[in-house]
Amino acid sequence: MSSASSQRLCGRTAIVTASTEGIGFAIAQRFAQEGAKVIISSRKEKNVEAAVSKLKSEGLDVCGLVCHVSNSEHRKKLFEKATGGLDILVSNAAVNPSATAVLDCDEKAWDKIFDVNVKAAFMLAKEALPLLRKSSCGRIIFISSIGGFQPLDLIGAYCVSKCALFGLTKTAAAQLAKENITVNCIAPGLIKTKFSHFLVEKEEDKKKVLSMIPMGRMGMPHEIAGAAAFLASDDASYMTGETIVVAGGMLSRL
Repeated sequence: MSSASSQRLCGRTAIVTASTEGIGFAIAQRFAQEGAKVIISSRKEKNVEAAVSKLKSEGLDVCGLVCHVSNSEHRKKLFEKATGGLDILVSNAAVNPSATAVLDCDEKAWDKIFDVNVKAAFMLAKEALPLLRKSSCGRIIFISSIGGFQPLDLIGAYCVSKCALFGLTKTAAAQLAKENITVNCIAPGLIKTKFSHFLVEKEEDKKKVLSMIPMGRMGMPHEIAGAAAFLASDDASYMTGETIVVAGGMLSRL
């Protein structure tokens, strides 16, 4: 696990959704290592408690609460937790209840995917604005996927939802640029998390997926966290409306 090399986020407050494990946890950890106060969240209370305990044991300034991002009351409580203001929002929560090709996805699964992966991301950004507008360095970061560029058969509808985040990034960035609030996106490749495990569970699937990655390996959550810390910092102050691909060289053109 790489550690922070600076204190670029000192004095800033960040909210990271779905941040008790995997990519979200790594981002929250990296932000706190770089000096931010971080509010983490998850749908399960025991996961929040475990993550907060681990990060506090490392001497990091974190707190957490239960938040299902599709629940408006949960989102309200999440932002109320930012009592001292908010500088950074990372929308990371996502679901994929349908392991099928896109046109084999049933309507119920499609609705759930877009409710969490797209609508909730939009609502989080919208509801964060009153707080971000009071910050001198407002940042919105959406976590998308290489699947938005390079669709994978087993997660067709998920890939469509992640492609939608590219458009949300571009249009929100254009709207907020004059207010000095940047909006950027990260498209991780195949990262070693519980979420991606089913893609490589079978040996034949693993070989197929790894053959698409020029670097020949899965990425690690901390490799996404580094990109997120850059986007959250002043080092990316003149960058907005962009998507950073962190995918070991996988193709990333629409």
